[in-house]
Amino acid sequence: MSDPVSALNRAAFTGIAQIAETGLQGMITLRGDLASAVVIKAATAAAGTDMPARGEAKIKGEHGLCWMSPDEVLVLCPHAEVAMTIAAMEQVLAGEHALVVNVSDARAVFRVSGPLAREVLSKLAPVDLAPQAFRPGMMRRTKLAQVPAAFWMEDDRTFRIVCFRSVAQYVFDLLKVSAQEGSEVGVF
Repeated sequence: MSDPVSALNRAAFTGIAQIAETGLQGMITLRGDLASAVVIKAATAAAGTDMPARGEAKIKGEHGLCWMSPDEVLVLCPHAEVAMTIAAMEQVLAGEHALVVNVSDARAVFRVSGPLAREVLSKLAPVDLAPQAFRPGMMRRTKLAQVPAAFWMEDDRTFRIVCFRSVAQYVFDLLKVSAQEGSEVGVF
């Protein structure tokens, strides 16, 4: 059996911000009634974090929960722990109307960091990224140029972006163009 590899094998670029494909990340879609005590228990036990509110990401290292929609969270865990995490979640969810799916290999993850990270991302997403409007822990599902993506802030200078693996090269190229030296806008 072959070893899993990330979409762009940790490609990186440095311009006015640092762009990096982060490598393998375990990602599990959990769909169900997010107000259900059973669903909350399965999600929070798997991620080791509290349940996120609408538009939030609760992240601790490689573990976390990202609010994706009124009936969906994205569970983050180390890639090697996905099967074990799903098994544990399914055990908790037995008898509950819910869906648990491994989406790890269908997604790519990027990190955009540096003092101008907001500027790089704001060129691509129709989201108000001003510091008073978008803070660490906030999450958005949107588009980067023409492709669906989700992103959250890890800290004041770092974003993590999730997109479909099939558009990973396109997203990386968009981010590189947006982060070219001399492309500063000076908005933030």
